[in-house]
Amino acid sequence: MMSETISGGHLVAKALKAEGVEVIYTLCGGHIIDIYDGCVDEGIEVIDVRHEQVAAHAADGYARITGKPGCAVVTAGPGTTDAVTGVANAFRAESPMLLIGGQGALSQHKMGSLQDLPHVDMMAPITKFAATVPTTERVADLVSMAFRECYHGAPGPSFLEIPRDVLDAKVPLDKARIPKNYRASTRQAGDPESIERLADMLAHAEKPAILLGSQVQTCRATDAAIDFVRGLNVPAYMNGSARGTLPPGDPMHFQLSRRYAFTEADLIIIVGTPFDFRMGYGKRLSPTAKVVQIDLDYRTVGKNRDIDLGIVGDPGLILSAAAQAASGRVENGAARRKEWIEELRAVETQAYEKRLPRQLSDAQPIDPYRLVHEINEFLTEDTIYIGDGGDIVTFSGQVVQPKSPGHWMDPGPLGTLGVGMAFAMAAKKARPDKEVLCLFGDGAFSLTGWDFETMVRFDLPFIGVIGNNSSMNQIRYGQAAKYGEDRARVGNTLGDVRYGEFAKLLGGHGEEVRDPADIRPALERARESGKPSLINVWVDPDVYAPGTMNQTMYK
Repeated sequence: MMSETISGGHLVAKALKAEGVEVIYTLCGGHIIDIYDGCVDEGIEVIDVRHEQVAAHAADGYARITGKPGCAVVTAGPGTTDAVTGVANAFRAESPMLLIGGQGALSQHKMGSLQDLPHVDMMAPITKFAATVPTTERVADLVSMAFRECYHGAPGPSFLEIPRDVLDAKVPLDKARIPKNYRASTRQAGDPESIERLADMLAHAEKPAILLGSQVQTCRATDAAIDFVRGLNVPAYMNGSARGTLPPGDPMHFQLSRRYAFTEADLIIIVGTPFDFRMGYGKRLSPTAKVVQIDLDYRTVGKNRDIDLGIVGDPGLILSAAAQAASGRVENGAARRKEWIEELRAVETQAYEKRLPRQLSDAQPIDPYRLVHEINEFLTEDTIYIGDGGDIVTFSGQVVQPKSPGHWMDPGPLGTLGVGMAFAMAAKKARPDKEVLCLFGDGAFSLTGWDFETMVRFDLPFIGVIGNNSSMNQIRYGQAAKYGEDRARVGNTLGDVRYGEFAKLLGGHGEEVRDPADIRPALERARESGKPSLINVWVDPDVYAPGTMNQTMYK
C-alpha cells in the first residue's frame, strides 16, 4: 500500500493554517503557484494585487490589525525585490509578517535560471530570519521556524525562499515534519526590582508624563495603560499605533502640549518607542528629568540617550505591575498632581485655540488644516484611520484623533510612502465591520494607487481622501529653504491629476472638491456609496505643516 504524498506548496498551506493565517497577499508567478493550490485546499483566501510592494505592506497591515502574523507570497527575482520595501517597512515598524519568495530550481542552482537572485543575502539585514528551504520534507518546519522568529524580542518580519523543484515535489506525508505545537508565550513581566524602583519614582514625582508608543498596541496593552495613567494621574501622550489608547476628551489624553511637558516634567516614562529621529534622539527630554524606558527589545533601551531606569518586557504586564506596586503605597503621588494636569491642560487649550481659525478656514485653495479638521470631525468610534503621505499626513498628526484603540495606522519610522492602499486592503479584509478611511498625499497615492482596482475587484469599500497639491510638498519646502524659491520646484512637482475621475474609471466612487464647504458632504456620499472611493481635495500648495518646517535635514 502506497503512503499518501504531499507537495511542498501544500505543506506551506498547512503550516500557514496552523499559524492562523486566513489570507495571503500575492502577485502570481510560475515559481509559487503550488502554494495557491494548497491554500485552496486549506481554505486560505488568496488576494492577488497589482504590485508586490502592496502585497508585503498588506501582510504588515494585516498583522497590525489582527495581532496575528501576516503573509505575502511573491515570485522570484523582481517579484521578491519589489517586496523589499514592504519588508523593510515592517522591520522598522516591528510588525510580524512572513514573506515567501520563489526561487529557481535547486537542480539549476547557480546556472542562471529565470529570475535567480541571492534573495536570502538581500533580505538578511532587514528581517529577523531569512533562509532557503533545502528539501520538501522541511517546508512546513521552516515556515513554522520563520514565524517563531518573528516573535523573538520585539516583533518583525521573516523571509523564506523556496526553490521551484522543492515546492513542486511530492514526498510521503509521514516523512514531512509538520509542527503543530511549537509556540510559547513571549510575554515577559520585567524585573521585579526595577518595577519597585519605578513605583518609588512615581510616588515622588510631582510632574510625571508618559509617552505610549506602538508597542502598547502591538502587545494589546490598552487596558493596562489606561489603568496606569488614570489610577496614578499621569498625563499621557501617544504616538504611532498607540494613538487612540485613550479616547479624545479623556482627562489624561494630551496631544499638543508634549514639548512643554517633556521640558517641564520631573519624570518621563517612554513606553515602546525608541529614541530615534521622532524623539530627537532623546535630546528633546528635559536634562533634569528622571527618564524611564520600557521596551520589548533590550537593544533599544538606553540607545542614543542615557536613562535612569530601563525595564525590558511586555509593556502591558510592566505597567500593570508598576501601577499595582505604586497603588499599594500610602502616598503614591496621584493626589498632588492635580495642578500639573491643569497646567498642561491650559497649554493644550491655548495651542488648540491658536490653530482653530485655520481648521475652520474658508480659504480657497483649501487650507490643509481645514481638510484634516473635517476628517477628524467625520471619524466614528469604528473608523480605522490610515495616513499615507508627507506634508498632508504631518498636518493630520496634529489634528486627527482616533476614537478607539487600534484605529490609527501609519507606516512607522521608515517613513514609507505607498502603504495606504495596502493597509486599507488589509484593514477592511480583517475587520469588515469597521469603516476604513485613508488620507493620501497625491505623491504617495500615485506610488501604489493602481491597487484601487484590487479594492474594487474584492469588494472592499473604503473612504480614500487625497490632499492634492500637485507636489511632493515636504521635499519642496526643504529645497526652497536650502536653495531658494527659484530652485524650489526641481524634481518634486506633479501633474494636476483628477483622482476622483481615476476612481470612477476603475469602478469606484470619486469626487473632486475645491470648496471647503463641500468636504463633509463628499465624505458622507463616499460613506453611503458602499464602494471604494476617492475624494480628491485640492489643497493650498503654498502652506506647510509645522513638522515639515522643523525637519532637521533642511537646517
